[in-house]
Amino acid sequence: MTKEIGTLLTAMITPFKEDGAVDYAGAEKLAVMLVADGSEGVVVSGTTGESPSLSDDEKIELLKVVKKAIPNQSVVAGTGSNDTRHSVHLSERAMKAGADALLAVVPYYNKPPQEGMYQHFKAISEVGPTIMYNIQGRTAVNMTAATTLRCAELAGIIGVKEASGDLDQVGLVCAGKPADFKVWSGDDSWTLPILAVGGYGVICVVSHIAGRSIKNIIEAYGRSDVETARNIHGGLLPVIKALMTTAANPVPIKSVLNAMGFAAGPFRLPLVPLTDEQLKSVMKIIRDAGDLITFKAKAGVKVA
Repeated sequence: MTKEIGTLLTAMITPFKEDGAVDYAGAEKLAVMLVADGSEGVVVSGTTGESPSLSDDEKIELLKVVKKAIPNQSVVAGTGSNDTRHSVHLSERAMKAGADALLAVVPYYNKPPQEGMYQHFKAISEVGPTIMYNIQGRTAVNMTAATTLRCAELAGIIGVKEASGDLDQVGLVCAGKPADFKVWSGDDSWTLPILAVGGYGVICVVSHIAGRSIKNIIEAYGRSDVETARNIHGGLLPVIKALMTTAANPVPIKSVLNAMGFAAGPFRLPLVPLTDEQLKSVMKIIRDAGDLITFKAKAGVKVA
């Protein structure tokens, strides 16, 4: 039986030391903080974790240390790529290293047809519990609702992280899916809309600094307190938009964490930090969100 993964997972940044090496101790610390602030688990080596610039060995070591830091919480390993054989191999290593599930993106750049997507996810799902990730903005191709539902019938496919930007598509998936198939929002600002059409939760970025608030949206909606969920959603929208539009993820969130006192470290090229002016603008929006930003209380630092 597959472990319950959780409604709120943080797509975790990868902290680096000043020399560019992975800061594994920092990753352990961050994972503990995220769980304390409402996350039921984390995704390591996803886009937010700068996965394109991590080696396979770094990804596996990161998985091991984070799982050791939060042994009773879910740790999902990002293992997808545009090479099915490589994805399967990395997935095998991740499962042996203790991953609770795998996150695999629709293959990017080579633009596979829908049948190719199906065969890709089928191969990965034979290794371990797999969450598919549909994000056309990064892959250049959309996995259709029909293909998602076809994949959902595979025993090893447990859900999808949906960032297609098409609420009708998400609604069709939610309406036609098996009962145990989960739909996580892949866009922070779509958390509440996707819950409203039958979604399960969110794999989140803003939860680095507002985890308890995102969890409160999910819990309020679950008890039919739509007004509370809507109010929190509205209050966080400016923050979410700032984190997602000022520069490509994960540049804003990692820059913000550094500014708020957590040693997230530098980026690996070709990513670079926000400019001083960009950071100043984002931090003002975060300050304006007030108590919805729960990181400052947990970390004991001020939003300066």
